[in-house]
Amino acid sequence: MIRSMTGFGQANRVFAGYSVQMDLKTVNHRYCEVIVRMPREWLKYEDLLKRTIQQQIKRGRADLFVTIERTAAANQTAELNWTLAEAYHSAAKQLKDRFGLDGMMQVKDYLHIPDLISIKETIEVTEEEMEYELKECVGDAVKQLLHMREAEGRNLYADTLQRIEATESFLEQTIQLAPQAVLDYTAKLRLRIQELLQHPVIDEVRLATEVAVFAERANVDEEITRLQSHLQQFKQLLDSMEPIGRKLDFLVQEMNREVNTIGSKANHAGLTTLVVEMKAELEKMREQIQNIE
Repeated sequence: MIRSMTGFGQANRVFAGYSVQMDLKTVNHRYCEVIVRMPREWLKYEDLLKRTIQQQIKRGRADLFVTIERTAAANQTAELNWTLAEAYHSAAKQLKDRFGLDGMMQVKDYLHIPDLISIKETIEVTEEEMEYELKECVGDAVKQLLHMREAEGRNLYADTLQRIEATESFLEQTIQLAPQAVLDYTAKLRLRIQELLQHPVIDEVRLATEVAVFAERANVDEEITRLQSHLQQFKQLLDSMEPIGRKLDFLVQEMNREVNTIGSKANHAGLTTLVVEMKAELEKMREQIQNIE
C-alpha cells in the first residue's frame, strides 16, 4: 500500500528523572530530509534520532521537536566554586585592610556572587540506557506517523486508481473514434472539392492520395500503445511495497506527453474532447502524486 508523505506522530517517555516528549511531523519533499530540534545539551543524540527516523521514512521532510524536562524526583546537588570564593574573600580582606573598613563578607553576600554555586544533576542512567530510551521514544512517534501516512495513502490509492480507470475509459473511446476521423476527413474533403469545382466530377485517385497522407499524419497507434503500456505500469506500481512517488511522477509526465501528441495529430472535434478529458485526469493525478512517498 502506498504512503502519503504527510503525517504526525507523538510519543512520551519518563525515565531516570527525565520527562521526554517527541513531536514528529512530515510534509512533501523531493528527498528524505530530517530536522531535529532539541535542547543544546542533548545534541549528541541528534544523529541517533535521525538514523532511527530515516530507517522508516524514505521520502519527505521530517521535523522532530524534542522537549526534555527534569522531573520533581530528580537528584540535584549544589557545588561551590571554592577558588572563586577564596578570591572574593581575599579581595574583601584587602579592601578592609587598605581602607580601614569594618566587618567582613557574610554568607548572604557570597550567595549573590555569580557562578559561585552551580547545580549538578545526578544522572542515574548509563549512556547505553539513555540511547535506548530515546530511540524507543522516537520509534513510538514514528509508528504513529506511519499509521497516519498509511491511512492517507489508502485515500490516495483509491483516488489515483479511479483517475487511471477514467483515463483508460477515455483512451478506449479514442481507439474506437480514431478510424472515424479519417472517414470524416474524407467526407469533408470530397464535399469541399465538389463545392470548388461546381460539379460532382472528382479525381478519385487524387482524393485517395490526400486521404492516405492525412491518415498517415493523423495515425496515433504508436502513441496509444505507449499510453496503454504506461497505464499498465502505473497500476502495477500502485501495489508495490517500495516508495514509488518519483516513478509515478515520471510516468504521468510520459503519459501527458503521449496525450499531447495524440491531441496535436487528431484533427477531429471528438478526439480533441477526449484528449482534454484525459489531460484533466492526468493533471489531477499529478497533483495527488506529489504527496506520495
